[in-house]
Amino acid sequence: MSGAPPTVLAIDAGTTGLTAIAFDLDLRPVRLAYREFPQHFPEPGQVEHDAAEILAAADAVVEEVVAECGTPLAVGITNQRETVFALDASTGAPLARGIVWQDRRTMDRCRELESLGHAELVRYRTGLVLDPYFSATKIEWLLAHDAAVRDAAQRGSVRFATADALLVAHLTRGERLATDPTNASRTMLFGIESRAYDDELLGLFGVEREMLPEVVASAGDFGTAHLAGTDERAPIRGVLGDQQAALNGQGCWDPGSSKNTYGTGCFLLLNTGQERRRSEHGLLTTLAADRSGDPCFALEGSVFAGGTVVQWLRDQLGVLDDAAQSEEIALSVDDAAGVFLVPAFAGLGAPHWDPGARAALLGLTRGASRAHIVRAALDSIAFQCTELVEALRSDSGLAVDELLVDGGASANGYLMQRQADLLGARVVRPADVQTTARGAAAIAAVGAGLLDDPGAAGAFQDPRADFEPRIRPDERAAEMAAWADAVRRVRTTA
Repeated sequence: MSGAPPTVLAIDAGTTGLTAIAFDLDLRPVRLAYREFPQHFPEPGQVEHDAAEILAAADAVVEEVVAECGTPLAVGITNQRETVFALDASTGAPLARGIVWQDRRTMDRCRELESLGHAELVRYRTGLVLDPYFSATKIEWLLAHDAAVRDAAQRGSVRFATADALLVAHLTRGERLATDPTNASRTMLFGIESRAYDDELLGLFGVEREMLPEVVASAGDFGTAHLAGTDERAPIRGVLGDQQAALNGQGCWDPGSSKNTYGTGCFLLLNTGQERRRSEHGLLTTLAADRSGDPCFALEGSVFAGGTVVQWLRDQLGVLDDAAQSEEIALSVDDAAGVFLVPAFAGLGAPHWDPGARAALLGLTRGASRAHIVRAALDSIAFQCTELVEALRSDSGLAVDELLVDGGASANGYLMQRQADLLGARVVRPADVQTTARGAAAIAAVGAGLLDDPGAAGAFQDPRADFEPRIRPDERAAEMAAWADAVRRVRTTA
């Protein structure tokens, strides 16, 4: 578009929707487009995505933003990480629905592998725990149970792609199938020190190296995107997993900096630089990206049910017409009246790692109302994230007296105040909570040579909102003890 300011286009493929945002070179948003896409639940504990629905949403949002802002100087991609798709190598067509990170169908297989003594190998090579969350057992399951995938594998024509690689293949019209280290590190097939797919793990899960995308530096060359609805093209110069992108989008480029994202799930990351730290309290070691896009280490805590709790209230229970109502309804009562929701819809993530746990609504009395349940649901997000921060405090020795937050659910003022109260720490929210997309734009700008130091961009100097704790330490301790008791009631492991 003639006369339009230069932009970088970030494509954010989340779990329930896809966003495209054009950022200026100060990394401030110029134009945003969003489309939801469905999740599919074929059986209890199973969650799937249709690749065609994701790619149609991608085309729609890219076309909308480019029509308004013109051809970007570079494209960055960020994505839900562990979800995996099977593609036909010759046509690029999906062979089956993708298995989503929330899916629990390989729970028994993970337990079997652990009983056979493979947990320490997985932890040492990948920094991860044996859990259905990650991609490897999903790939193994598709090879064993889906006839189309198995037949393609026998022909040497199957390729497995996380959501970023799926988008790269689509945007480049099949010319590239590539991922980056932050996404590869979540497959349970990638050595986080060797920075390569691990032969022993490939053998363990029956995956051939040729079935997987090539791994390119996060600020690297992922080919040329054909922009939907136009004849225009733009270089793809940055790819990051969504939580690593949010870490960078919050300006957490340096060791010791951390953030917590409130999306479909909630994810706490601490940048540990070139030092690999092992958690003793249920956190993962994973790869992130530094200012230049090169790999660095991070500690991560993962909560599986964050914003999805509010979606459940709206879509399954029908107690909300709109997710934004949750704050007003929660504030209409003084407390949750002893009601607790433990939202283990897909098991429990960090620090418990109990894939067999199931959700429960506890403490109900005849006086419990819709407002008490809504408040308990929001509280459950804050309780879970407090557990993550306590684990981080124990592992790192850091006080963590300030928490940077982002993600859609962080716009809920009640939830952020509740989080500050339970943490006993200041919660700091940026004016623009689209930090995941900003991180992808920042890395793409570095990869394209548009920015030398993304941390110097003007967006990182914009004002932020602070939430200070308002309750006493003894009240905080009592509430966390009550939460711990509720969690014990749904646990299946000690």
